[in-house]
Amino acid sequence: MIPELVADSRTRMGKSLDALHTALAGIRTGRASPGLIELLHVDAYGTTMPLNQLASLSAPEPRLLVVQPFDRHTIAAIEKAIQRSELGLNPANDGQIIRVPIPPLNEERRREFVRMVKARAEEARVAIRNIRREDMERLRRLEQDGQISADEASRGHTELQRVTDHFVEQVDETARRKEADLMEV
Repeated sequence: MIPELVADSRTRMGKSLDALHTALAGIRTGRASPGLIELLHVDAYGTTMPLNQLASLSAPEPRLLVVQPFDRHTIAAIEKAIQRSELGLNPANDGQIIRVPIPPLNEERRREFVRMVKARAEEARVAIRNIRREDMERLRRLEQDGQISADEASRGHTELQRVTDHFVEQVDETARRKEADLMEV
């Protein structure tokens, strides 16, 4: 019972870490990467869709992204979504494709991105701690209901804390690497 609960916690915490990786991929480091814009939300066909569902993305050069819409009628909406994003990008549209030059980062913009990284990392830590809190409560209820002994509950609490600490360390390390990458000139 407890191993299943801990395994479930580990899976859910892993998803929080994956969400952090996805969020950090959208924070630019001065190099062109399709991950930078692939999840931007575009208003097209009467709904909001991620950009990667409307176009193919590539980085043919270190400082250039190319967006090739599957349908030319969505090109204006894609361009508008890129301009509205907090990334500070200025796309160029030639009617067929959108070229997105990636300007070099200045010091102020780098610091702003570092603040964003720290905020996303804190969100991930909070999500992981919420998972721990929910599962600790689940263990307490199992103990109160007599389904597990106090010793088993104690071991479960210890194991959950160990798993939580492991994932929080991974979040911290991921944030440190991204911050170093951002501050690299």
